[in-house]
This record gives sequence, C-alpha cells and structure tokens, in this order.
Amino acid sequence: MSNSFFARQLAAYPRAHQDRANLLLHAFAVPVFIAGFWTLPAALLLGHWVLAVAAAGLAGLSNGVQGRGHGREAERPRFGGPGDFVARLLTEQLVTFPRFVLGGGFARAWRRPKDPATLGLREPKA
Repeated sequence: MSNSFFARQLAAYPRAHQDRANLLLHAFAVPVFIAGFWTLPAALLLGHWVLAVAAAGLAGLSNGVQGRGHGREAERPRFGGPGDFVARLLTEQLVTFPRFVLGGGFARAWRRPKDPATLGLREPKA
C-alpha cells in the first residue's frame, strides 16, 4: 500500500463519517477491533485458543457494529472485491480512524451542524 492509498482513504473519510451515531459507534468499536486484532495472534502464539476465538469474535462484532453505523451515512463505502475490503478495513481500523481522531477530524465531524435532509426534515416551502 502506498502513501497515496493512505492519503486517499483519509481524504475520503469525512464524507462517510458524518452521522453522530456512526461516529459514536466508531469511537467505541474501533478500539475493540484493535484490541481483538492484536490479541488474536498473541493468543494463537501462546496457545490460548479460547482467548483467540474471543478476540476474533470481538473484531468481527466490532466490524458488524461499524457496518450498521455506516448504514446511517448518506455516503456508504463501496468495495472493489474481497481484497479491497480487507485492505481498506484493516487500514481504516489501524491507521485512518486513529489519524481522523488525532488530527481533529472526529471533533470537526461531531460539531458539524446536522443537515436537515439527513434528519428527514424538509425545507419550508416559500
């Protein structure tokens, strides 16, 4: 993966992360994914099979929760196949979301005023 891959993903990230419920889900689910992701190989190396299954389950559950959150967004992610899905998933969890938070993108998205169209409200007719 090149720097341009990371730059493109970070540049597109705010468009797919505007809904506050989705942001909140990500705030909790991404750390759970990261914990499960790094616990899995450690548990396998140490022979802790139950912990490995639990870690994989946590990572999978986290991914499912985030997928539900993305369903709330006006712009949803599209993938170019299984390899693209895995590459973008791992990059989002381990690189892009932490950069989004630490770079202030999360706070800007949280403070952004709600668009009436996303609330199901209509503009008053003149």
